[in-house]
Amino acid sequence: MSVITTPIETLHLKSTLRLLPRAVYRSQVFPPNIFSNSSLSSPLRIDPISQGIGSRNLWRRYASDHFSEMGLDPEANSVKVIDKASIVDTMKKANSILPHVVLASTILALLYPPSFTWFTSRYFVPALGFLMFAVGINSNEKDFLEAFKRPKAILLGYVGQYLVKPILGFIFGLAAVSVFQLPTPIGAGIMLVSCVSGAQLSNYATFLTDPALAPLSIVMTSLSTATAVLVTPMLSLLLIGKKLPVDVKGMISSILQVVIAPIAAGLLLNKLFPKVSNAIRPFLPILSVLDTACCVGAPLALNINSVMSPFGATILLLVTMFHLSAFLAGYFLTGSVFRNAPDAKAMQRTLSYETGMQSSLLALALATKFFQDPLVGIPPAVSTVVMSLMGFTLVMIWSNEKEKNI
Repeated sequence: MSVITTPIETLHLKSTLRLLPRAVYRSQVFPPNIFSNSSLSSPLRIDPISQGIGSRNLWRRYASDHFSEMGLDPEANSVKVIDKASIVDTMKKANSILPHVVLASTILALLYPPSFTWFTSRYFVPALGFLMFAVGINSNEKDFLEAFKRPKAILLGYVGQYLVKPILGFIFGLAAVSVFQLPTPIGAGIMLVSCVSGAQLSNYATFLTDPALAPLSIVMTSLSTATAVLVTPMLSLLLIGKKLPVDVKGMISSILQVVIAPIAAGLLLNKLFPKVSNAIRPFLPILSVLDTACCVGAPLALNINSVMSPFGATILLLVTMFHLSAFLAGYFLTGSVFRNAPDAKAMQRTLSYETGMQSSLLALALATKFFQDPLVGIPPAVSTVVMSLMGFTLVMIWSNEKEKNI
């Protein structure tokens, strides 16, 4: 075996390889079959870098790939501007501080309620509508093509949202009234939370843990949100109708205005006026975070007396147990269905987020508008905080677990 390389070239080769990621170094510089019997049958020759320039090409290819991910072209003299941003691309830039904002808003609302009391219930519907508009304007059909190839997972997510979750909500709502002797509107509020669609925060939680499944999570949430216009009022009538009057037609009209119309407006703006969409899109992440902060803090601040009342701890316990049961049900139900799938664990995490995280803001908006008793809005207000904190706690646990297994 002859090795033709000078000391200077060897030093240059080592420094170049040291800059490469470990995965690139192993898979591209030394492929798995390089030391097979067939390769040993002939001499191994390493050409000088000045002649073969193999490692330089390898480094150039690696740099080109990573510059392309950032929207740069190393072969050109100018920077390329990415015209369209998918939902996943937007999430990469946005909401990185959202878990901290949710926690900070909760603490601030409890310690100093006046900081959020100005955000009264009349702002809840427009605030939620803005979040739906942001979803629509960042939507791209290309994100969903791959996700729709997994109809079984989408169906399972829908079952978790509108079958498993309402059953759990009915159980805990009934327990609130019959076991813990809480007022009937409190039980109705827990049931209302279980009837709404999935939360957009579940998409971000999935993105943080399993980025490849983020489009699938978005499809499941979008489907449950789009059909909420009919499913949520009917479930509310079924679960709550015998306890409190439910305005089904009013709920349908409200969900059309709060969810469907803003999403449709965002999609149309993105499709018909892409330049306008590109101009306002960079401002949406920070506005969405501020919007979410107000939607989390305001319900607690406005209902601070009820939250801090003697039965406030019981409501917190029931809401926490409801969400915990939903997270666990989604996780183990998915494990039983997709046990042989290559990405079974990732699927379990994704559907756990989808089942355990609800659009509590929608439940709060409906409670404020269609139920005269303000107690109905307390469980959705508590759920907004509990669901967010539990979801992102699971993100930290599962992310650390993945890092240990790598």
